[in-house]
Amino acid sequence: MSVSPFDHPFLSGLLGDEEIAAYFSAKADIRAMLSFEAALAQVEGRHGLIPQEVAAHIAKVCADFEPDLQSLRRATTSDGVVVPDLVRQLRKAVGEDAGKHVHFGATSQDVIDTSLMLRLKAAAFILSSRLFAVSSALTKLDERFGSNRLMGRTRMQAAIAITVSDRLRAWRHPLDQYRDRLTQESFPLQLGGAAGTLEKFGPRAAEIRSLLAQALGLTDEPQWQSQRGRIAELAGLLSMISGSLGKIGQDVALLAQAGEEIELAGGGGSSAMPHKQNPVAAETLVTLARFNAVQLSGIHQSLVHEQERSGAAWTLEWLLLPPMVVATAASLRHALQLAGSVKRLGTTVE
Repeated sequence: MSVSPFDHPFLSGLLGDEEIAAYFSAKADIRAMLSFEAALAQVEGRHGLIPQEVAAHIAKVCADFEPDLQSLRRATTSDGVVVPDLVRQLRKAVGEDAGKHVHFGATSQDVIDTSLMLRLKAAAFILSSRLFAVSSALTKLDERFGSNRLMGRTRMQAAIAITVSDRLRAWRHPLDQYRDRLTQESFPLQLGGAAGTLEKFGPRAAEIRSLLAQALGLTDEPQWQSQRGRIAELAGLLSMISGSLGKIGQDVALLAQAGEEIELAGGGGSSAMPHKQNPVAAETLVTLARFNAVQLSGIHQSLVHEQERSGAAWTLEWLLLPPMVVATAASLRHALQLAGSVKRLGTTVE
């Protein structure tokens, strides 16, 4: 049983996406947080902030370290974040002498936000690939049916005749733009220390941040712990992707309702009416588009961080952003399946 449809035993088959959801698992999050701690120690070791042999030992332990998840769960209940107990366990694992050098100069938000960026970067690559696949599938439909005729409709009423190419162009164009935006998206390191000032690194703060970003394959930008615009922008892009796919789903559902201008293979069955083939993929695209649109308003609420860090606004992101990424991935999956199920689109011009 699950409170979320995205990992529900059977609803996840419709609404979830296992490939993308894996990036938001506890295992993936912990691995990314340990990657941060290992890279931080190595950069600090190379530049004399901690002993180099200690840095190597910390990195080696991080590579295989498996924390006690039940302890992390209990500690998060009181601390509000997982990092204090994770660091405590890691310090114990590396030993007393090396342990005091673990996490030097960093704070919990640095670890959590950087973990998020590492995982979002990987997820964005998958979403970009799927956008390309959907766009390519629409191009193939254009090659097969582009010269066929559709009735153009404005405000739900018949307007003038258009071609299938006209409709497909409207579907495809925004998807290509979103793919361009995703491939250009930057995923920055978060490193600010206790209050965003990197006070432990002194005049070398910017240099250390840049080197750590390079080591982790992230972009180097000034610490952004209380400025969450980049999260809101990414969430907005996710909502636009699912929204444009929802427009395709709505169009297909309306075409299927009339039944004269489209023929789909493999529709969903009905328990009461065996003759029906419901346009499940198309309907799901509409649902996921509306879901993301609702979550986006919450992400904009999480922009309001008081002073140098907010617990409430930050936690709100954790509730909202992962489902938005999964919903977008599921939308792309359904859109690709829907495009592949089209047996006929439009009517032949005689």
